[in-house]
Amino acid sequence: MTYLLALDQGTSSSRSMVFDESGAIVAVAQREFRQLFPQPGWIEHDPMEIWHSQLATCREVLAKAGLQANDLGALGITNQRETTVVWDRATGEPVYNAIVWQDRRTETLCEDLRVRGLAGAIHAKTGLVLDPYFSGTKLRWILDAVPGVRARAMRGELAFGTIDTWLTWKMTGGRLHVSDVTNASRTMLWNLHEGCWDAQLLDWLGIPASLLPSVHRSSHVYGETDAEVLGSPVIIGGIAGDQQAALFGQTCFTPGMAKNTYGTGCFLLLNTGDQCAQSQHGLISTAACQVSTQPAYALEGSVFIGGAVVQWLRDGLGAIGHAGEAEGLAASVADSGGVVFVPSFTGLGAPYWVPSAKGAILGLSRGSTVGHIARAALEAIAFQSASLLGAMTRDTQAPITELRVDGGACANNLLLQFQADLLGIPVVRPQVIETTALGAAYLAGLAIGRYRSVDDMASQWRAERTFLPTISRDQAAGMMQQWEIAVRRFVCH
Repeated sequence: MTYLLALDQGTSSSRSMVFDESGAIVAVAQREFRQLFPQPGWIEHDPMEIWHSQLATCREVLAKAGLQANDLGALGITNQRETTVVWDRATGEPVYNAIVWQDRRTETLCEDLRVRGLAGAIHAKTGLVLDPYFSGTKLRWILDAVPGVRARAMRGELAFGTIDTWLTWKMTGGRLHVSDVTNASRTMLWNLHEGCWDAQLLDWLGIPASLLPSVHRSSHVYGETDAEVLGSPVIIGGIAGDQQAALFGQTCFTPGMAKNTYGTGCFLLLNTGDQCAQSQHGLISTAACQVSTQPAYALEGSVFIGGAVVQWLRDGLGAIGHAGEAEGLAASVADSGGVVFVPSFTGLGAPYWVPSAKGAILGLSRGSTVGHIARAALEAIAFQSASLLGAMTRDTQAPITELRVDGGACANNLLLQFQADLLGIPVVRPQVIETTALGAAYLAGLAIGRYRSVDDMASQWRAERTFLPTISRDQAAGMMQQWEIAVRRFVCH
């Protein structure tokens, strides 16, 4: 039996999971880490805390599984995307905290680029919408705002990376400064069509090329960890951004297959094969996991606040004691009672792209209860995802016949039933909902030959429950219309 280790470095926690060759989970270890909010709209992480928490879970999960590092065939890394780290090549010390993907501090810089007339050209090269979400402007901010950093970067003393690059650097003692195409495609510095760092983009953003990692396929033997990290060297065989890893773990290998991950945000990806589809409806084009010389692409819609709205019910409103209570509270009422909750706490993502948007709760009456607000909060997750799928259908001019779902919030049956009702297609939850980590393990296993092809992995996928629509299309359209009115009149105004 060959075991595969997945490092799943997320926005709120670091996890490690061991899988066997059949794709079954052997053991899991997880540690949360601090969220830092130095100013309104700013969100940071301590890169060293990320590293130490991830390393601790790696060691803990091996102990739980009763395994040694030499029992592992390989490891794969999947990560929160766009989060930006810059560090000293000699010491491995960060020059500033990691700026998180949700951070909005670079909106002024994005607006300057729009005024310069560069938004269209950036979109054409990268497939991305010009927005603070992506890494490029975060990197530019660090170069400009942290004293001495630009000069050190110009001298070649510093390295930039997304979290995958940072973890690989630390696990190899600085021997590897690498990334994969999925993470590179989220930086706003990568030419999606030519498959390389783009000199013109670097020039427009004022970023020295010496900062950048080398980029490889997602399934690739990158190298080995240092022996002292886990007890003996382990091959690093897979790297992918979390949402592309989830698409891979859901075995959505055929063009037209789609998945939605209900995590801190919601991320809906549609496999478009070797065709880089350009959205006309506010979606972004992105690299999918590449396992051969053939490029792979996906259309993506990103909801900034998905499961995080449940955290707000707990921490902000104090309506629940823990996240698991949200479904019961929402189910205590028959419907939302006319309450509409638009949780745009960090701006609105696709397909609206309103960085300045604030959250709103509408339709309150004397009869409204906290149960109605909780129900509206869960429904907001589904409404936002339905908007994304509608945009995808308009872009591709082809129907999407089912939606595979994963992520922590997909354990919520009420949410998934409402999602199926809105979409009018089956919503399918797999037996293994940890598809992000599974995707990283699959990529690593493929790189070392433990799987002969993607067909081996597709044969392992099993549905746990399928949610079928229970309302008419007219009812669903009416609810979507109410949602769109609320968003456009009160939030996008």
